[in-house]
Amino acid sequence: MTNETDTEAKAEQETAQGEFAIQKIYLKDLSFENPASPAVFRSEWKPDIKLEINNEAHRIEDDLFEVVLTLTLTAKIEDKTAYLVETKTAGIFGLKGFPNEQMGPMLGSFCPNILFPYARETISDVVTRGGFPQLLVTPVNFDALYAQHMQKAQAEQGADEAVH
Repeated sequence: MTNETDTEAKAEQETAQGEFAIQKIYLKDLSFENPASPAVFRSEWKPDIKLEINNEAHRIEDDLFEVVLTLTLTAKIEDKTAYLVETKTAGIFGLKGFPNEQMGPMLGSFCPNILFPYARETISDVVTRGGFPQLLVTPVNFDALYAQHMQKAQAEQGADEAVH
């Protein structure tokens, strides 16, 4: 009897908090450039690495969303680009019963956090196949990035309101 009660309580709690499901995770786009080859392989390998992160979400149906995480990584030696890799890793997520104030964090932080390990693995694999040493992208705090994005958006909205 306790197990049934616990299961019912968990189901009610899930419904109250919303239902989340991963429908599919896939590679949407991939690009790799090695413009300085073969000379780059003769240089001392001490690259300057720059990582750009972007994500976007699109509603597919009522409770179904596509989230696309884009990682663009550029490795330079002095002023020459050794390689440039960009991956768009996407997922289709079911989000049902979440309050509006939770949808932004779910789509802007929670879902990209799920996609990140897949994008990270893709970059590592492609960089190695390109003839370069393995690269492991440092973990990212998507909660902090989402908070920064929201602060920037609020500041821009405040500046727009001050002008009008």
